[in-house]
Amino acid sequence: MATFLLLLTLLAISVGAEDGLNVNITILESATAEGAVCLDGSPPAYYLDKGFDSGLSNWIIMLDGGGWCWSITECQNRSSSIVGSSTKMKNPSMFGGILHNNPQENPDFYNWNRVQVGYCDGSSFTGDVQEVDPEKKLFYRGARIFKAVMEDLWNKGMENAKNAILTGSSAGGLATILNCDKFKSFFPDDVKVKCVANAGFFINAKTIFGTSYIQEMYQKVVTLHGSAKNLPPSCASAMEPSLCFFPQHVIPYVQTPLFIINSHYDAWQINNTLVPAYLNPQHTWDQCKALISNCTFTQRIIIQVFGVEFLKAFEGLTPSYTRGYFITSCHAHSQIIWTSYWYSATSPRVLNKTIAEAVADWYFDRAVFHQYIDPYPCARDCL
Repeated sequence: MATFLLLLTLLAISVGAEDGLNVNITILESATAEGAVCLDGSPPAYYLDKGFDSGLSNWIIMLDGGGWCWSITECQNRSSSIVGSSTKMKNPSMFGGILHNNPQENPDFYNWNRVQVGYCDGSSFTGDVQEVDPEKKLFYRGARIFKAVMEDLWNKGMENAKNAILTGSSAGGLATILNCDKFKSFFPDDVKVKCVANAGFFINAKTIFGTSYIQEMYQKVVTLHGSAKNLPPSCASAMEPSLCFFPQHVIPYVQTPLFIINSHYDAWQINNTLVPAYLNPQHTWDQCKALISNCTFTQRIIIQVFGVEFLKAFEGLTPSYTRGYFITSCHAHSQIIWTSYWYSATSPRVLNKTIAEAVADWYFDRAVFHQYIDPYPCARDCL
């Protein structure tokens, strides 16, 4: 099971953007003095492409995704991969989509300071355990990594920011939600700070057999990584802390303006929350997981029921005039670094808006209406 999820994680990361700018890695050696290290003890890392012209004082910080680890064995396997060690991270990284430096591909944010933060802790940047596993030598320090990277960027010009966005995809999208208010706290009140979470709205759904796989997994993540103390305090004090890993529970406690990009047929959740590999021993769901168009009639009905459940959880959020939403019906996951998904002739559109246009209108307060929900009743591949 762990190997299967790790392969999915590495595949999602390796796909990357179709085209863009190659940006070299920055290894944050100084962070190790504060104990801010990856699972294997290597220093954290990020990629920075500096802003220019009108974007000199504006910052986008993107948190990488790549699943979670919830047992010592799984974290050990992860520690020797791109999502567990900075020594394994790609160099350079390609910036596309929301990180693109071309105004034709990213019209509103192309000249901002754009940062991609490597994800190597397995807890959506929430873990902080002082003790080191004596046998496996594993470090659970995601929250320290987040703090160390932000402080380093602060010293590299973020202290002069006029506009700032924290964003991320998948586990990085969840990390964006969980760290949104913490990110806001770095800046003075006169700085426009907002958060954009892509493919991070993981719902507390049951599997096809009615078991609570995703909830049990998050409980193990929070316990192993000592995450409870780094979750939004108002949420963690109101319910069992691991429930705050579910955006449907934690978002009402997030004070900073937040934009949610997701699909109600999210591919990762269908492939893992709804039909985890251990419940598919005969591989009857493999073709359907790869492409919705390959699904049988029965499988499509099951997936549509999941989509209804997703929207029910989503629509149960407390109302907020500071939030924005872009909810598609694509069988897709974590793609805002893809130019073809973010802003192009082939991008998904809701109410005739691309994701890039909807996010920019919301961030710059260019429109009053910020809820884009695709009413299409059946999942599409949207690849």
